[in-house]
Amino acid sequence: MKRATKVLAPGTWNAKDGAGSVLLTFDDRYRRRTRLTDSAGNAFLLDLDKPRILQHGEGLALEGGGVLAVIAADEPVADIDTHSAAETARIAWHIGNRHIPVQVLDNGSLRIRDDHVLVEMIEGLGAHVHRRQAPFSPEGGAYSAEATGHAHHHGHDHDH
Repeated sequence: MKRATKVLAPGTWNAKDGAGSVLLTFDDRYRRRTRLTDSAGNAFLLDLDKPRILQHGEGLALEGGGVLAVIAADEPVADIDTHSAAETARIAWHIGNRHIPVQVLDNGSLRIRDDHVLVEMIEGLGAHVHRRQAPFSPEGGAYSAEATGHAHHHGHDHDH
């Protein structure tokens, strides 16, 4: 079985080196070591030094040559639109208070995984929610491995 042991940043690898792609949801993109199947149905082993979130457009370098393009799969999400920056900040605070991953979209709106309880709360706070299928790539956070170069854990759990 082929092994992918290195992640290449978007734009740093040549498409002619492409050996295919791998389509993954957000949960499936947070990995260190697992067996995956590329879009052509070929199994390979993802074998990284440490866990990380694979981002859309990155490449997985295969031992022996070739690169698999990482493609973020569409999944059920809820896009949140508000009337003002203050309202967006208030909604983001409520989402963060529940320790829910959130993606900030280029237009300033928010995206969460579709969850009927959260959608009801957010609509109750006055926001407009549009449920759809789209890739989900939430913020890594100030203590994420992507932001600091190393993993971080608070050392305690929250229950609220």
